Amino acid sequence: MSTTQRLYFIDAVRAFAILMMLQGHFIDTLLDVSYRDESNTVFQIWEYFRGITAPTFFTISGLIFSYLLIKAKHKGTTKQRMRKGLIRGLMLIGIGYLLRIPIFEWLFGKFSIYFLVVDVLQCIGLSLILIVCIYHLTFKKTLIFSILTLLLGILIFLTEPLYRYLDLPNIPKLFSNYLTKDYGSIFNIIPWFGYICFGAFISTIFYRYLGRSKFKTAIVAGFFIVGILLILKSSYVLMKLYYLTDIQLLKDVAWYNYLFTRLGNVLVLFGIFYLFEKYISQPLILKIGQKTLSIYVIHFIIIYGSFTGIGLHQLIGKTLLPWQAIIGAVLFLTTVCFISFYYAKTNMFIYSGIRKLIDKIKSR
Repeated sequence: MSTTQRLYFIDAVRAFAILMMLQGHFIDTLLDVSYRDESNTVFQIWEYFRGITAPTFFTISGLIFSYLLIKAKHKGTTKQRMRKGLIRGLMLIGIGYLLRIPIFEWLFGKFSIYFLVVDVLQCIGLSLILIVCIYHLTFKKTLIFSILTLLLGILIFLTEPLYRYLDLPNIPKLFSNYLTKDYGSIFNIIPWFGYICFGAFISTIFYRYLGRSKFKTAIVAGFFIVGILLILKSSYVLMKLYYLTDIQLLKDVAWYNYLFTRLGNVLVLFGIFYLFEKYISQPLILKIGQKTLSIYVIHFIIIYGSFTGIGLHQLIGKTLLPWQAIIGAVLFLTTVCFISFYYAKTNMFIYSGIRKLIDKIKSR
Protein backbone atom coordinates (compact mmCIF):
# COMPACT_ATOMS: atom_id res chain seq x y z
CA MET A 1 0.00 0.00 0.00
CA SER A 2 1.17 3.51 -0.76
CA THR A 3 1.22 5.62 2.37
CA THR A 4 2.00 8.86 0.54
CA GLN A 5 -0.62 8.86 -2.20
CA ARG A 6 -3.27 11.45 -1.47
CA LEU A 7 -6.89 10.80 -2.38
CA TYR A 8 -7.72 14.12 -4.01
CA PHE A 9 -11.15 12.94 -5.10
CA ILE A 10 -12.22 12.93 -1.44
CA ASP A 11 -11.73 16.69 -1.15
CA ALA A 12 -13.52 17.13 -4.48
CA VAL A 13 -16.51 15.12 -3.25
CA ARG A 14 -16.57 17.10 -0.01
CA ALA A 15 -16.48 20.32 -2.02
CA PHE A 16 -19.39 19.13 -4.16
CA ALA A 17 -21.39 18.08 -1.10
CA ILE A 18 -20.87 21.33 0.82
CA LEU A 19 -21.71 23.49 -2.23
CA MET A 20 -24.86 21.45 -2.89
CA MET A 21 -25.80 21.88 0.75
CA LEU A 22 -25.28 25.66 0.58
CA GLN A 23 -27.40 26.17 -2.51
CA GLY A 24 -29.96 23.67 -1.21
CA HIS A 25 -30.39 25.50 2.08
CA PHE A 26 -30.48 28.90 0.38
CA ILE A 27 -33.13 27.97 -2.19
CA ASP A 28 -35.20 25.87 0.19
CA THR A 29 -35.23 28.66 2.77
CA LEU A 30 -35.95 31.58 0.44
CA LEU A 31 -37.78 30.32 -2.67
CA ASP A 32 -41.45 31.28 -2.80
CA VAL A 33 -43.61 28.26 -2.00
CA SER A 34 -45.71 28.77 -5.12
CA TYR A 35 -42.76 27.71 -7.28
CA ARG A 36 -42.20 24.39 -5.53
CA ASP A 37 -43.81 22.38 -8.32
CA GLU A 38 -43.16 18.65 -7.99
CA SER A 39 -44.11 18.15 -11.65
CA ASN A 40 -41.52 20.66 -12.88
CA THR A 41 -38.44 18.90 -14.33
CA VAL A 42 -35.99 21.55 -13.14
CA PHE A 43 -37.40 21.41 -9.62
CA GLN A 44 -37.23 17.58 -9.68
CA ILE A 45 -33.55 17.66 -10.68
CA TRP A 46 -32.80 20.21 -7.95
CA GLU A 47 -34.67 18.14 -5.38
CA TYR A 48 -32.84 14.97 -6.46
CA PHE A 49 -29.40 16.50 -5.98
CA ARG A 50 -30.48 18.03 -2.69
CA GLY A 51 -31.59 14.57 -1.59
CA ILE A 52 -28.18 12.99 -2.15
CA THR A 53 -26.21 15.78 -0.48
CA ALA A 54 -26.47 14.56 3.13
CA PRO A 55 -25.82 10.87 2.30
CA THR A 56 -22.77 11.95 0.30
CA PHE A 57 -21.46 14.14 3.10
CA PHE A 58 -21.89 11.46 5.77
CA THR A 59 -20.37 8.70 3.64
CA ILE A 60 -17.34 10.75 2.60
CA SER A 61 -16.85 11.85 6.23
CA GLY A 62 -16.77 8.21 7.33
CA LEU A 63 -14.36 7.39 4.51
CA ILE A 64 -11.79 10.11 5.13
CA PHE A 65 -11.88 9.88 8.93
CA SER A 66 -11.54 6.09 8.98
CA TYR A 67 -8.88 6.12 6.27
CA LEU A 68 -6.71 8.52 8.27
CA LEU A 69 -7.39 6.53 11.45
CA ILE A 70 -6.28 3.26 9.88
CA LYS A 71 -3.37 4.90 8.08
CA ALA A 72 -2.11 6.21 11.43
CA LYS A 73 -1.43 2.59 12.43
CA HIS A 74 1.16 2.34 9.68
CA LYS A 75 2.81 5.53 10.94
CA GLY A 76 2.66 4.47 14.59
CA THR A 77 0.44 7.41 15.55
CA THR A 78 -2.82 5.56 16.21
CA LYS A 79 -3.27 6.87 19.76
CA GLN A 80 -2.75 10.45 18.65
CA ARG A 81 -5.18 10.04 15.76
CA MET A 82 -7.81 8.44 18.01
CA ARG A 83 -7.43 11.26 20.53
CA LYS A 84 -7.69 13.82 17.75
CA GLY A 85 -10.80 12.05 16.46
CA LEU A 86 -12.45 12.16 19.88
CA ILE A 87 -11.63 15.85 20.26
CA ARG A 88 -12.98 16.60 16.78
CA GLY A 89 -16.16 14.67 17.51
CA LEU A 90 -16.76 16.61 20.71
CA MET A 91 -15.90 19.85 18.92
CA LEU A 92 -18.48 19.21 16.20
CA ILE A 93 -21.14 18.37 18.78
CA GLY A 94 -20.33 21.55 20.68
CA ILE A 95 -20.44 23.74 17.57
CA GLY A 96 -23.72 22.13 16.55
CA TYR A 97 -25.34 23.21 19.79
CA LEU A 98 -23.59 26.58 19.86
CA LEU A 99 -24.99 27.57 16.46
CA ARG A 100 -28.54 27.26 17.79
CA ILE A 101 -28.10 29.12 21.07
CA PRO A 102 -30.33 32.25 20.98
CA ILE A 103 -28.01 34.53 22.92
CA PHE A 104 -30.17 37.65 22.67
CA GLU A 105 -33.28 35.77 23.78
CA TRP A 106 -31.42 34.47 26.79
CA LEU A 107 -30.18 37.97 27.65
CA PHE A 108 -33.79 39.14 27.77
CA GLY A 109 -34.87 36.24 29.97
CA LYS A 110 -36.56 34.16 27.27
CA PHE A 111 -35.40 30.56 27.58
CA SER A 112 -36.29 27.46 25.60
CA ILE A 113 -34.61 24.11 24.98
CA TYR A 114 -35.04 24.18 21.21
CA PHE A 115 -31.26 24.63 20.88
CA LEU A 116 -30.96 21.00 21.99
CA VAL A 117 -32.26 19.75 18.63
CA VAL A 118 -29.76 17.64 16.75
CA ASP A 119 -28.46 18.63 13.33
CA VAL A 120 -25.78 17.36 10.97
CA LEU A 121 -22.78 18.47 13.07
CA GLN A 122 -23.90 16.63 16.19
CA CYS A 123 -24.57 13.47 14.17
CA ILE A 124 -21.20 13.55 12.46
CA GLY A 125 -19.46 14.36 15.74
CA LEU A 126 -21.06 11.47 17.60
CA SER A 127 -20.44 9.20 14.60
CA LEU A 128 -16.71 9.95 14.67
CA ILE A 129 -16.60 9.13 18.37
CA LEU A 130 -18.40 5.83 17.70
CA ILE A 131 -15.98 4.97 14.88
CA VAL A 132 -13.04 5.52 17.24
CA CYS A 133 -14.72 3.26 19.80
CA ILE A 134 -15.38 0.54 17.22
CA TYR A 135 -11.79 0.71 15.98
CA HIS A 136 -10.54 0.42 19.54
CA LEU A 137 -12.86 -2.52 20.30
CA THR A 138 -11.71 -4.38 17.20
CA PHE A 139 -8.16 -4.18 18.60
CA LYS A 140 -7.17 -1.99 15.65
CA LYS A 141 -7.48 -5.00 13.31
CA THR A 142 -8.39 -3.58 9.91
CA LEU A 143 -10.13 -6.72 8.65
CA ILE A 144 -12.37 -7.01 11.72
CA PHE A 145 -13.09 -3.29 11.59
CA SER A 146 -13.96 -3.61 7.89
CA ILE A 147 -16.39 -6.49 8.37
CA LEU A 148 -18.01 -4.95 11.46
CA THR A 149 -18.64 -1.55 9.86
CA LEU A 150 -20.12 -3.17 6.75
CA LEU A 151 -22.46 -5.38 8.78
CA LEU A 152 -23.40 -2.50 11.07
CA GLY A 153 -24.25 -0.28 8.10
CA ILE A 154 -26.44 -2.98 6.56
CA LEU A 155 -28.13 -3.67 9.90
CA ILE A 156 -28.92 0.01 10.48
CA PHE A 157 -30.47 0.32 7.01
CA LEU A 158 -32.43 -2.94 7.24
CA THR A 159 -33.97 -2.06 10.61
CA GLU A 160 -35.02 1.48 9.62
CA PRO A 161 -38.80 0.73 9.84
CA LEU A 162 -38.32 -0.24 13.50
CA TYR A 163 -37.11 3.23 14.51
CA ARG A 164 -38.73 5.36 11.79
CA TYR A 165 -41.37 6.68 14.17
CA LEU A 166 -39.53 6.07 17.41
CA ASP A 167 -41.07 7.82 20.42
CA LEU A 168 -39.08 8.31 23.63
CA PRO A 169 -41.23 10.41 25.98
CA ASN A 170 -39.47 9.27 29.16
CA ILE A 171 -35.92 10.01 28.05
CA PRO A 172 -34.41 13.52 28.50
CA LYS A 173 -34.59 15.50 25.28
CA LEU A 174 -30.84 16.01 25.32
CA PHE A 175 -30.49 12.30 24.50
CA SER A 176 -33.79 11.49 22.79
CA ASN A 177 -33.12 14.15 20.15
CA TYR A 178 -30.40 11.89 18.77
CA LEU A 179 -32.94 9.12 18.14
CA THR A 180 -36.26 10.79 17.37
CA LYS A 181 -37.53 13.82 15.43
CA ASP A 182 -40.46 14.37 17.77
CA TYR A 183 -38.85 17.46 19.28
CA GLY A 184 -37.55 19.11 16.12
CA SER A 185 -34.27 17.34 15.37
CA ILE A 186 -33.28 17.46 11.70
CA PHE A 187 -30.90 14.50 11.76
CA ASN A 188 -30.82 11.43 14.01
CA ILE A 189 -27.81 9.24 14.68
CA ILE A 190 -29.68 6.36 13.06
CA PRO A 191 -29.94 5.89 10.13
CA TRP A 192 -27.21 8.46 9.37
CA PHE A 193 -24.51 6.59 11.22
CA GLY A 194 -25.13 3.84 8.66
CA TYR A 195 -23.64 6.03 5.93
CA ILE A 196 -20.62 6.73 8.14
CA CYS A 197 -20.19 2.97 8.56
CA PHE A 198 -20.31 2.34 4.81
CA GLY A 199 -17.75 5.11 4.34
CA ALA A 200 -15.55 3.45 6.97
CA PHE A 201 -15.85 0.12 5.15
CA ILE A 202 -14.84 1.73 1.84
CA SER A 203 -11.83 3.29 3.57
CA THR A 204 -10.53 -0.18 4.47
CA ILE A 205 -10.64 -1.14 0.79
CA PHE A 206 -8.59 1.91 -0.12
CA TYR A 207 -6.14 1.24 2.68
CA ARG A 208 -5.60 -2.39 1.71
CA TYR A 209 -5.49 -2.11 -2.08
CA LEU A 210 -4.61 1.48 -3.03
CA GLY A 211 -1.07 0.58 -4.05
CA ARG A 212 -2.17 -2.14 -6.51
CA SER A 213 -1.64 -1.33 -10.20
CA LYS A 214 -5.24 -1.87 -11.34
CA PHE A 215 -6.93 -0.71 -8.16
CA LYS A 216 -8.39 2.48 -9.57
CA THR A 217 -10.02 0.67 -12.49
CA ALA A 218 -11.43 -1.98 -10.20
CA ILE A 219 -12.78 0.39 -7.52
CA VAL A 220 -14.33 2.76 -10.07
CA ALA A 221 -16.03 -0.19 -11.77
CA GLY A 222 -17.14 -1.43 -8.35
CA PHE A 223 -18.58 1.96 -7.43
CA PHE A 224 -20.61 2.08 -10.65
CA ILE A 225 -21.78 -1.55 -10.61
CA VAL A 226 -22.75 -1.71 -6.94
CA GLY A 227 -24.21 1.79 -7.05
CA ILE A 228 -26.43 1.10 -10.07
CA LEU A 229 -27.52 -2.24 -8.60
CA LEU A 230 -28.49 -0.55 -5.34
CA ILE A 231 -30.47 2.10 -7.23
CA LEU A 232 -32.27 -0.25 -9.60
CA LYS A 233 -32.40 -3.62 -7.87
CA SER A 234 -32.13 -3.26 -4.09
CA SER A 235 -35.91 -3.05 -3.62
CA TYR A 236 -36.37 -6.07 -5.91
CA VAL A 237 -33.82 -8.10 -3.92
CA LEU A 238 -35.42 -7.12 -0.63
CA MET A 239 -38.84 -8.24 -1.88
CA LYS A 240 -37.38 -11.53 -3.10
CA LEU A 241 -35.87 -12.07 0.33
CA TYR A 242 -39.25 -11.25 1.86
CA TYR A 243 -40.97 -13.91 -0.26
CA LEU A 244 -38.31 -16.45 0.72
CA THR A 245 -38.26 -15.70 4.45
CA ASP A 246 -41.66 -14.09 5.11
CA ILE A 247 -39.92 -11.47 7.26
CA GLN A 248 -42.20 -8.42 7.24
CA LEU A 249 -39.29 -6.08 7.98
CA LEU A 250 -37.74 -6.79 4.57
CA LYS A 251 -40.98 -5.84 2.83
CA ASP A 252 -41.25 -2.64 4.86
CA VAL A 253 -37.71 -1.64 3.86
CA ALA A 254 -38.35 -2.47 0.20
CA TRP A 255 -41.48 -0.32 0.06
CA TYR A 256 -39.66 2.72 1.44
CA ASN A 257 -36.15 2.02 0.26
CA TYR A 258 -34.53 5.44 0.33
CA LEU A 259 -31.43 4.44 2.31
CA PHE A 260 -30.01 1.82 -0.04
CA THR A 261 -30.96 3.77 -3.17
CA ARG A 262 -29.31 6.92 -1.83
CA LEU A 263 -26.23 4.88 -1.01
CA GLY A 264 -26.27 3.76 -4.63
CA ASN A 265 -26.38 7.40 -5.73
CA VAL A 266 -23.40 8.15 -3.49
CA LEU A 267 -21.35 5.27 -4.89
CA VAL A 268 -22.02 6.34 -8.48
CA LEU A 269 -20.97 9.85 -7.51
CA PHE A 270 -17.78 8.47 -5.95
CA GLY A 271 -17.09 6.57 -9.16
CA ILE A 272 -17.48 9.68 -11.30
CA PHE A 273 -15.28 11.83 -9.08
CA TYR A 274 -12.55 9.19 -8.71
CA LEU A 275 -12.59 8.45 -12.46
CA PHE A 276 -12.05 12.12 -13.31
CA GLU A 277 -9.86 12.87 -10.29
CA LYS A 278 -6.99 14.40 -12.25
CA TYR A 279 -9.35 16.84 -13.99
CA ILE A 280 -11.14 18.03 -10.86
CA SER A 281 -8.14 18.24 -8.52
CA GLN A 282 -7.98 22.01 -8.92
CA PRO A 283 -6.64 24.14 -6.05
CA LEU A 284 -9.95 26.01 -5.60
CA ILE A 285 -12.01 22.80 -5.45
CA LEU A 286 -9.60 21.13 -3.05
CA LYS A 287 -9.55 24.21 -0.82
CA ILE A 288 -13.34 24.22 -0.62
CA GLY A 289 -13.25 20.54 0.32
CA GLN A 290 -10.77 21.26 3.10
CA LYS A 291 -12.78 24.15 4.57
CA THR A 292 -16.16 22.45 4.96
CA LEU A 293 -16.54 23.18 8.68
CA SER A 294 -15.86 26.89 8.32
CA ILE A 295 -18.17 27.06 5.32
CA TYR A 296 -20.93 25.27 7.21
CA VAL A 297 -20.66 27.55 10.25
CA ILE A 298 -20.62 30.75 8.18
CA HIS A 299 -23.55 29.72 5.99
CA PHE A 300 -25.58 28.74 9.06
CA ILE A 301 -25.03 32.13 10.68
CA ILE A 302 -25.96 34.04 7.50
CA ILE A 303 -29.07 32.04 6.63
CA TYR A 304 -30.53 31.14 10.01
CA GLY A 305 -29.20 34.00 12.15
CA SER A 306 -27.26 32.04 14.74
CA PHE A 307 -26.70 33.94 18.02
CA THR A 308 -28.56 37.08 16.90
CA GLY A 309 -31.73 35.49 15.53
CA ILE A 310 -31.41 37.71 12.45
CA GLY A 311 -30.58 35.95 9.20
CA LEU A 312 -31.83 35.70 5.63
CA HIS A 313 -34.56 33.37 6.85
CA GLN A 314 -35.95 36.07 9.13
CA LEU A 315 -35.25 39.06 6.85
CA ILE A 316 -36.42 37.68 3.50
CA GLY A 317 -38.34 34.48 4.14
CA LYS A 318 -39.85 32.44 1.31
CA THR A 319 -40.33 35.35 -1.10
CA LEU A 320 -37.81 34.93 -3.92
CA LEU A 321 -38.69 34.23 -7.55
CA PRO A 322 -36.77 31.34 -9.20
CA TRP A 323 -34.32 33.59 -11.06
CA GLN A 324 -33.71 35.58 -7.89
CA ALA A 325 -33.11 32.41 -5.93
CA ILE A 326 -30.62 31.10 -8.51
CA ILE A 327 -28.63 34.34 -8.70
CA GLY A 328 -28.82 34.70 -4.95
CA ALA A 329 -27.53 31.16 -4.43
CA VAL A 330 -24.51 31.82 -6.66
CA LEU A 331 -23.71 35.04 -4.79
CA PHE A 332 -24.27 33.29 -1.47
CA LEU A 333 -21.88 30.44 -2.34
CA THR A 334 -19.25 32.90 -3.51
CA THR A 335 -19.55 35.08 -0.40
CA VAL A 336 -19.45 32.21 2.07
CA CYS A 337 -16.42 30.60 0.40
CA PHE A 338 -14.62 33.95 0.26
CA ILE A 339 -15.18 34.59 3.98
CA SER A 340 -14.10 31.03 4.78
CA PHE A 341 -10.91 31.30 2.74
CA TYR A 342 -9.70 34.67 3.95
CA TYR A 343 -11.25 35.43 7.32
CA ALA A 344 -12.32 32.24 9.09
CA LYS A 345 -10.06 29.90 11.00
CA THR A 346 -12.73 27.80 12.71
CA ASN A 347 -10.79 24.53 12.97
CA MET A 348 -7.49 26.07 14.05
CA PHE A 349 -9.09 28.38 16.61
CA ILE A 350 -11.24 25.72 18.27
CA TYR A 351 -8.57 23.01 18.23
CA SER A 352 -6.12 25.45 19.82
CA GLY A 353 -8.64 26.34 22.53
CA ILE A 354 -9.43 22.70 23.29
CA ARG A 355 -5.76 21.76 23.49
CA LYS A 356 -5.04 24.66 25.87
CA LEU A 357 -7.95 23.55 28.07
CA ILE A 358 -6.71 19.95 28.14
CA ASP A 359 -3.17 21.07 28.97
CA LYS A 360 -4.47 23.18 31.87
CA ILE A 361 -6.47 20.24 33.25
CA LYS A 362 -3.44 17.92 32.99
CA SER A 363 -1.16 20.43 34.71
CA ARG A 364 -3.36 20.54 37.81
